[in-house]
Amino acid sequence: MNKLEQLEQEAFDDQVKVHNYYLGEDNLKGYYTDGNVAINTSVNTTVEKMCVLAEELGHHHTSVGDILDMTDISNRKQERQARLWGYDKLIGLRRLIEAYEHGCHNRYDLAEYLEVTDEYLQECIECYREKYGTCVTIDDYYIMFIPSLQVGKII
Repeated sequence: MNKLEQLEQEAFDDQVKVHNYYLGEDNLKGYYTDGNVAINTSVNTTVEKMCVLAEELGHHHTSVGDILDMTDISNRKQERQARLWGYDKLIGLRRLIEAYEHGCHNRYDLAEYLEVTDEYLQECIECYREKYGTCVTIDDYYIMFIPSLQVGKII
């Protein structure tokens, strides 16, 4: 079972229905409401679908009510929480270390290894920078987010 199928199974287990549906514009990639995820038919790669589904499942797990009005700070916070849930699900700090140990030393190799889009990886790094600051340590590793992503082993 590939990662997209695993996420779809998780959605099914959580009684969330996943639909492929044209959402009226190409730049709107996904939408969650009342136990249903709609993934825009304009999303045409498995990797991009997986990234969209992870965020929409994040809404299922973290959001309450209608959060479409992004001028409301509470809605923006819920949007960030849903994205963070998706980033942690698909990437996470430990997988960044795993990718480093695997030999990934640039963003493109990292995105390929983690099976996410380059755009999703970049958004994740920016979100982690906001959450953790410039650097975080985990076990015997450090992860720096500024000036760019760097992972290393503490000697």
